Amino acid sequence: MSDRREFRDLAPPEEAHETLAGLDLTPDPERVPLAEARDRVLAERVDAELDVPGFDRASMDGYAVRAADTFGADEADPVTMPLVGAVHAGEEPEVTVEEGTVVEISTGAVMPEGADAVVMVERTTEVEDGVEIRTAVAPGDNVMLAGADIAAGARALGPGTRITPREIGLLSALGVDEVPVRGTPTVGIVSTGDELVRPGESLDSAAGEIYDVNSYTLAAAVEEAGGDPVLYPHAGDDYEEMERLLHEAADECDLVLSSGSTSASAVDVIYRVIEDRGELLLHGVAVKPGKPMLVGTVGESAYVGLPGYPISALTIFRVFVAPVIREAAGREAPATATVTGEMAVTERYSEGRHRLMPVGLVADGDGNLLVYPVDKGSGATTSLVDADGTVTVPADTDYLGEGETVEVDLFSPDVRPPTLLGVGEDDPTLARLLDDVDRPRYLPVGTTEGLRRLGDGTPDIAVAAGPAEPPKAAVNVGDWERDWGLVVAPDADVDSLATLVDGEWRFVNRDTASGLRRSFDDALAALAEERDTDRATVAEAIDGYELTTKAHESPARKVAAGQADAGLGLRSTAEKLGLEYVSLGTQQVRVLANADRTEKEGVLALGRAIEGL
Repeated sequence: MSDRREFRDLAPPEEAHETLAGLDLTPDPERVPLAEARDRVLAERVDAELDVPGFDRASMDGYAVRAADTFGADEADPVTMPLVGAVHAGEEPEVTVEEGTVVEISTGAVMPEGADAVVMVERTTEVEDGVEIRTAVAPGDNVMLAGADIAAGARALGPGTRITPREIGLLSALGVDEVPVRGTPTVGIVSTGDELVRPGESLDSAAGEIYDVNSYTLAAAVEEAGGDPVLYPHAGDDYEEMERLLHEAADECDLVLSSGSTSASAVDVIYRVIEDRGELLLHGVAVKPGKPMLVGTVGESAYVGLPGYPISALTIFRVFVAPVIREAAGREAPATATVTGEMAVTERYSEGRHRLMPVGLVADGDGNLLVYPVDKGSGATTSLVDADGTVTVPADTDYLGEGETVEVDLFSPDVRPPTLLGVGEDDPTLARLLDDVDRPRYLPVGTTEGLRRLGDGTPDIAVAAGPAEPPKAAVNVGDWERDWGLVVAPDADVDSLATLVDGEWRFVNRDTASGLRRSFDDALAALAEERDTDRATVAEAIDGYELTTKAHESPARKVAAGQADAGLGLRSTAEKLGLEYVSLGTQQVRVLANADRTEKEGVLALGRAIEGL
């Protein structure tokens, strides 16, 4: 019988926050060199141990004088006094200002004995018998007294101050070379799962291996929150190895994060490690994404188990774990990063869980902010960059209606809507054109889905290929042609569509939303008519007709890998991959704009790029 761990009594989000807040991650204070103190947080008060400046100094170029000797001087009746010396910055004065004399002085220089003011050079003239003073000054004029900036014994900076270049300037002036700062919480990161491979290592996709997304993603997020990430070797689903790594990380870190192996599965062993060697405080949270979250302890270290899917792991980290790391590091919460917009479409939801819905932003033609769901599933890493933030949907909400006002928690304060939101056909020429647009976002959902979304009014543009009817209000921004057909393996004797149908060749198709698929099906229908049969019958004769892919290069890559004899694709792809090619025709690729957004800069920029083809 399977030893399957089930989630029971899912904790509400509030309980998860409280449980995490109760974990002690606070490291011991430390002292760091001033050169390494930027962005750290002071652990204790810093008092000035000397006056700044440490001497009375001139605040401008001019002449040091006894102020009383200048009384009554003006442009009409100047006072002339003999020049008895000079003082420059960085040297000790060797001259005294006696009554009725002046000393030349540079900005920042020590005031000579006897002087109590400086006359700016612009109000003086050197003459044969001395210096002519054309203005009166009072004691202290143009002089910064010792300690005027900060005096010895004064409170310079308080505990909890985040050290920026401004604070470093003050600490430098005080002669501080080591700074007492709060320790940085060390966060060990262990990614689990037999299928994971670190980026840079060889990948065996046929064996179900995938690159480890979470290790580096979480490390960057930990550092952003104020922690010091420590990456540990990849752990499979082996109990003993996972236990060893968790204990090693717990001995060395204040917090251990793992991703994966937290769901209700017989192969998931982390919860057993926690129960055997520590304390399991929480298993499962009533939130989507991120239900399978663990919170506990391993020895003296805190532990949080995150979901394995990247978007779930990063969302749960950002909402639940990052605040705890910031608190331990003495960091303030980031600046408020929320915007208000209107739902571009209706989004239904009825799972009864608190939801953190990833969303994207786009401005309409009037500059109003529209919000649309970004939901490719928790396993889609592109959701990490296609979304701009999250909308919190309470557990008792069944749907958000089109036009409903929602608040978006942005991923960071500097998030801005893309200048161009495009959807539709996957195309290599389009990929190059988008390089000429500042901050575009393109979702390759296929021609059919792209035109549907354009009709709903969400994107700025839709890219359509083949025989597809655009919405009536769409405006053609530009177009180009592409050669489409069969990408063929060098050893496959496929030289026509009829050969593909009649032979025993392995084929890879495109998905039904693609404009290529529509043109391919039309070509099959024409062949069927020639043979006095129907398209379905002709399609059934193709081995792999139902094997579909979403991207334009995918069929050709399967051919290149020896997994198929032919695939539906483009001439440009065949040439790129060094494969044979059978042309079946040309397609017009059209860029169709939302009629209300033709003047958006992103749309105009794309139009200019198309004109340059």
